Amino acid sequence: MTAGAEDFWMGFTCPDGVERHGPLSVLWSTPFESVLPNRCFPVYRGQRNWTGWYWSATCAGHIGYESWLERDHVMLLDFDPDVVGMASQPFTLSWRSPDGVRMQHTPDYFVRRADGTGLVVDVRPDHRIEPRDTVKFLATAAACATVGWDFRRAGTPDAVLMANVRWLAGYRHLRVHRPAVAARLTEVFASGAGLLAGAGQVGDPIAVLPVLFHLLWKQELVADLRSRPLAADTHVRLTADCREGGWYADASAASASG
Repeated sequence: MTAGAEDFWMGFTCPDGVERHGPLSVLWSTPFESVLPNRCFPVYRGQRNWTGWYWSATCAGHIGYESWLERDHVMLLDFDPDVVGMASQPFTLSWRSPDGVRMQHTPDYFVRRADGTGLVVDVRPDHRIEPRDTVKFLATAAACATVGWDFRRAGTPDAVLMANVRWLAGYRHLRVHRPAVAARLTEVFASGAGLLAGAGQVGDPIAVLPVLFHLLWKQELVADLRSRPLAADTHVRLTADCREGGWYADASAASASG
């Protein structure tokens, strides 16, 4: 028998700290991009994974992560202009397996896209997926499908892309933006130019480059971030549409729905 939304139960923590529980079929329309983490991020002596909080320019707030890999994926989501909101550990799903065992799983992230659709993300590299994990990922994917959400199991991102996004993330805050410099940069790069040469046409690179990197983060200017690390001769151009987003599904070298 195919599982429906009514076969999945969920629990989550509202922004005011109140816990709610009920069937997915009833609660799926909750704005999960605004909920509190449904479980804590443990910190203890001898811990082998790194937990922390990443300040998201998209959310203008902090998003939790439980490993460097999760942090990288939060950063990629923050960089994607199609993402308008996200939350870590957004809810706990529970269901009964075919053999009658009650199972549960807390996905790593819930993402809200600009078109209103939802995406649930679990971050796990291929070599760390156990059979029990596969069962939980498949069940979570099935639950998401019943309510029209997408599900993605995200693995290790492309190394070059990730290095470039980490660099640009250092310039993600709006305080870096200088409107007059930004306007001049969009003029200079309208037809494309080398990164450093174009910055030099605007002014002192020390003052101009932070604004340039901010525009690259905002994707108002674009460059090839996958072939090699950003360099002085990287070709930069003005994007025809600064919402060329929705690419997060391709940002991971190992992604699957199960």
